[in-house]
Amino acid sequence: MTLIKFEPFRDLDLMNTNIRRFFDDFPATAQEFSSTYHPKIDIYEDDKKIYFEAEVPGISKKDLNISVHDNVLTVTGEKKKESTEGGEQKGKNFFRSERSYGSFTRSFTLPDEVNTEKIEAKFNDGILKIEIEKAAPKKPEQRVISIN
Repeated sequence: MTLIKFEPFRDLDLMNTNIRRFFDDFPATAQEFSSTYHPKIDIYEDDKKIYFEAEVPGISKKDLNISVHDNVLTVTGEKKKESTEGGEQKGKNFFRSERSYGSFTRSFTLPDEVNTEKIEAKFNDGILKIEIEKAAPKKPEQRVISIN
């Protein structure tokens, strides 16, 4: 008699692989169905600054806008599609079109310990980098309360 090792997760892994293969040709998110553009943004910090790095390939510098209001950083922009005629781009017969186009707005609440007067933005090779200087942390005030 041959013994077979019981591996309950092997079947689940195989099922997961088959489901992924089935859906590979479909848009992965509702964003892709709606033809809106939503850039991916990384946020990180060190001792002196907070950094934002946004992937915005295909967008020109003039189509990006960065603003700060009430400690909320807002990045807006638009990824423009070439003009189309009758659903096709001039002289192009598409078999598949997966790239997203459209305008976007991303807003992020900043911590209180930032200096919104010292924000730098750089744009190079489709990457928008924003650096915000941290403010010196406020020392907690201590005061003596008199008892009446």
